[in-house]
Amino acid sequence: MGPTTTRTWEHAVVTGGAGFVGSHLCSALIEAGTAVTCVDDFSTGRPENVAHLAGRSGFTLHEANVSQPFSVPRPPDLVLHLASPASPADYLRLPLHTLEAGSLGTRNALELAHRSGARFLLASTSEVYGDPQEHPQSERYWGHVNPVGPRSVYDEAKRFGEAFTTAHGTTLGTDTCVVRLFNTYGPRMRGYDGRAVPTFIRQALAGTPLTVTGDGAQTRSLCYVDDTVSGILKAAAHGMPGPVNLGNPDELTMLELARRIIGLTGSTSEITFVERPTDDPTVRCPDITLARDKLQWEPLVTADEGLLRTIAWFRGHPDD
Repeated sequence: MGPTTTRTWEHAVVTGGAGFVGSHLCSALIEAGTAVTCVDDFSTGRPENVAHLAGRSGFTLHEANVSQPFSVPRPPDLVLHLASPASPADYLRLPLHTLEAGSLGTRNALELAHRSGARFLLASTSEVYGDPQEHPQSERYWGHVNPVGPRSVYDEAKRFGEAFTTAHGTTLGTDTCVVRLFNTYGPRMRGYDGRAVPTFIRQALAGTPLTVTGDGAQTRSLCYVDDTVSGILKAAAHGMPGPVNLGNPDELTMLELARRIIGLTGSTSEITFVERPTDDPTVRCPDITLARDKLQWEPLVTADEGLLRTIAWFRGHPDD
C-alpha cells in the first residue's frame, strides 16, 4: 500500500495502552472514530491515564499480561504493540518482565494480528542503537549494544522484537511495521520514572537541585508526545515495513535541558552532578530522512512549547 494519511481503522488493539505514549495513542484513535481495546497489566501503565476514555463509545480497557496468551472482544484491523517497561528505573526493576514483553508479548501480539489479517506495528526504540558510533543514527546503522549490560534487558528485548516482527512478515505474510521511537516526553509521564524530563521538572517545581548525570555533556533529542503519536499513525497507515525512526533531530545536552527547565519553571533550583549510569549513551539523535520522505512526517512542536505543556501538566499533578 502506498503512503496515505486517510486510511482508517475500525478496531485497534493497543498493548501497553495505559502507559504514557500508549494512552495518547488510544486518545488519538478514539478521536479519529476508531474503536480501541487497550490492553495493559498496569505494571508500569496506570488506569488513570485512560480514565478520560472510560465513557467513550468504542473504548474497552482489558487488563492482561501480553506475555501470556490473551484475547480481545472482536478481531482488530490494527494491532499496535507498545507493551513494555520503557524507562531505566522500570526495566532495571522488572528485567524479566521486560524481556518477556519484547519476546513472548511480541509473539502473542503478532499472532493476534496474523489471525485477524490486521496491520501490525511494533513500537521499538532508539535504544536498539545502543551507545552509537554513528551520529546521527539512521535506520541503516546496526547499533553498538552491550548484550549483557544492565540496559540489555530493554535493548535486546526490542532488538529481538524487531527480528520477530520482520520474520513474521517475511515468513507468514503478516502486514508488519517497525518504528523506532526516540526520547518522547509530555503529559502523563511519571515523575519518578527516572527519565530526564520528568525528573528535572519535578525537581525544579519542588525547588530541589536538578540531578544531572555525569558532566551533562551527553545529548538527547526530545520529541513531544503528540508528534510521536502522529508519526506512529502515519507509519501504520503506510504500507512500509520499516524500520523507520520517529524522533526530533533537535539535539541538546542534558545540562542544557536542565537549565532550560529551570528557566521555564522560574525555579530557584541549582544543578548538581551525580554518577552517570552504566552504558548510558553519549549521543542520541535521529536521522529522520526516511520519515520525511515516505511518511511526510516531522516534529512540529518546539522544545519550549512542549516543555511548557509538560510543566503545566506536572503543576496540576504534583503527586505524579
